[in-house]
Amino acid sequence: MDQQPPGSPQGPRDQGPQDAGSLPGCYRHPDREAGVRCTRCERPICPECMVSASVGFQCPDCVRGGSGTGHAPAANQPRTLAGGTVAADPRLVTKVLIGLNLAIYLVQLSVGDAFTDRFTLFGHALLSGHMQGVAEGQWYRMLTSMFLHSPSSYTHIIFNMLSLWWVGGPLEAALGRARYITLYFVSGLAGSALTYLLAAPNQQSLGASGAIFGLFGATAVLMRRLNYDMRPVIALLVINLIFTFGWSNIAWQAHIGGLIGGVVVGYAMVHAPRERRNLVQYGVSALMLVAVVVTTLLRTAQLT
Repeated sequence: MDQQPPGSPQGPRDQGPQDAGSLPGCYRHPDREAGVRCTRCERPICPECMVSASVGFQCPDCVRGGSGTGHAPAANQPRTLAGGTVAADPRLVTKVLIGLNLAIYLVQLSVGDAFTDRFTLFGHALLSGHMQGVAEGQWYRMLTSMFLHSPSSYTHIIFNMLSLWWVGGPLEAALGRARYITLYFVSGLAGSALTYLLAAPNQQSLGASGAIFGLFGATAVLMRRLNYDMRPVIALLVINLIFTFGWSNIAWQAHIGGLIGGVVVGYAMVHAPRERRNLVQYGVSALMLVAVVVTTLLRTAQLT
């Protein structure tokens, strides 16, 4: 559990006079209204005290506390809004995911359709003369299909990787590595589960879109949490949903499933109470995985 680090200022978060319906007072300047909270300690800060960070703003005390030599004890290490450890490279996991997707795509191009058919998502299809798919016990397809892309369409992987970089990087910095990668995989698996449940059994489904839509959903939750202008992310979601339902050969089930998973897990990540943060965050993630398993079992029972 995350507690207030030793050496950080003590006392109530909202200091100074505050009437019902008014903004809280800045903890350093109680006579000034504060519409923003520090993304580390969550105390209200006025414009004069706002220090721009990779995500949101931080107060001067948290900035000074995280600018040491790097030899401070773990309890004094700066934390992200969701309670994760602030990393030296806040986009490392995103870079690894992009690299992994690109490497597997090169393998697809080199080996051919046999590799793609072996690891893409099929529910129940006749492949190479016999039935294969998740219904045949090949559950790994729900995970491996998240790293495959259409070999005949370069735009598929290009758009997905650009979206992963633009949305994933800032979200990784806000959540921390462990929570970010949990969100990514839970969202992707939620997309695979809904695809398996609703799509035709012999319909091929592949791509990182389900996980990326989960990142979109979590980003919307995060922006709402920080009181940012929601219009840009809403517009982006609407545009992506128009493409989802307006173009053929797009597995809309993966997009919607990933979006739902991202919103649920993202909400738990950024709204979990500090005293039970880990329990709530990873507990909700585990419940989403249970829902994935139950959905898969029900669909398998229908197909076999």
